[in-house]
Amino acid sequence: MSPPQAADPVGTHRVLEPAGVLPQQALRLDARREIWDDEVRVRVRRLNLDAASFRQLSEKHRGDGGQVRAEVLDIVRSRGKMQNPVTGSGGMLVGVVEEVGPDSPLGLAVGDRVATLVSLTLTPLVVEDALAGWDGRSEQVPTDGYAILFGRSIAARLPDDLPEELSLAVLDVCGAPALVDRVVRSYTGPDHRGPVVAVVGGAGKSGSLSLAAARQAGAYGTIGVVPHDREASLLRESGLADDVVVADARDPLALRDAVRAAGGPADVTVVCVDVPGCEGGAVLATADRGTVVFFSMATSFSAAALGAEGLAADVTMLVGNGYMPGHADLALRLLREEPGVRSLFERRL
Repeated sequence: MSPPQAADPVGTHRVLEPAGVLPQQALRLDARREIWDDEVRVRVRRLNLDAASFRQLSEKHRGDGGQVRAEVLDIVRSRGKMQNPVTGSGGMLVGVVEEVGPDSPLGLAVGDRVATLVSLTLTPLVVEDALAGWDGRSEQVPTDGYAILFGRSIAARLPDDLPEELSLAVLDVCGAPALVDRVVRSYTGPDHRGPVVAVVGGAGKSGSLSLAAARQAGAYGTIGVVPHDREASLLRESGLADDVVVADARDPLALRDAVRAAGGPADVTVVCVDVPGCEGGAVLATADRGTVVFFSMATSFSAAALGAEGLAADVTMLVGNGYMPGHADLALRLLREEPGVRSLFERRL
C-alpha cells in the first residue's frame, strides 16, 4: 500500500493527533511499515531509554521489571513511539537499515548498522517481540521491531571496533561532550586561561564524557560532583576530574559549598543528573557571568530561569539539545582516547 500523502522531511506526515504539531509534540504517530520516498526503515535491535525516563518508570513500579516492561510496551503501542508521558523523554536505538527510500538524503544503505541520533519521542516505532528479551531492570532494551527515520533525521553508522552495547551507551549522550567542548573553547578568562568546569553527575555517562571533553578543550580545572562515596571512588579511580566532591545536587547550599571548597565557584557548571531539583544549586555553584549547561531531561527550565532571577544571578543558561555537528565522532573519540571514560561506561554496562 502506498503512503497517501507527500512526505515532509521533519515528519509531520506521520502525525495522527493533534494536527499541526511536530512529531515530538504529537500524542500519536503513524508507525506503518511502508515508507515514504525520503524515509528509511530500520530493523531495531536495541533501545536505550533515557536515564530520566527509566528512573521515573522504575521508581513508579518500585523496581518491578515486569511492570516497567508492560508500561513501555503500552506506551509504544498506544503512541506509535517511545515517549514517557511523565518526563516527556524517550531515548534512542540501534538497528540495521532494512529499506531506504529513493529520495532519502541520509546516505544510508540496506544492511548498515546504525544508531539513531534523534530521540525516540519523535521516531515512529513498532515493537514486534513484546520485549520478551528484556527484564525491565536496565536502560538498554534488547528487542525486535522496526523504526522509521525521516528525511531530516540523523543516524550514525556503528563503529566496527566497539561492542554494540557500548556504542549505544556513548551515542545516547554524545550531545553533552560536544556542547561542553564548544563552551570551554569559547571561554576567555583572566590571563587567557580556560574555565573551571564543574560537572554535576560526573561519574555518569554524559558526566564522564563532559569531564573528558572539558579537559581536552582546555579547562583550567575540573570538578566532578557525585552523590555518594561509591561513585566518588569510581570517579577518582578514572582520573577524569582534578577534584571530586560528594554532595546532594538537590541541596542548593551543599552543592554551592562543595564546589567552592574544590576551587569554585565554577565558570562553567554542567548538570548531567537524572533527578529533578538541581537547578538552584547549579546556579549558586556558578560564578557571575558564568555558564550553566543543563543536560538532563529532569530539568525544570522554569525553575532554572525563575530561580536565577530570584538569586540575582548573572549567568548564561544553556539547554543541551542533543545535537551538534560532529557530536558522535567526538564522543567516540573521547571513549577511545580516555581510559577513564571507557572504564566508567563498561562498569555501568
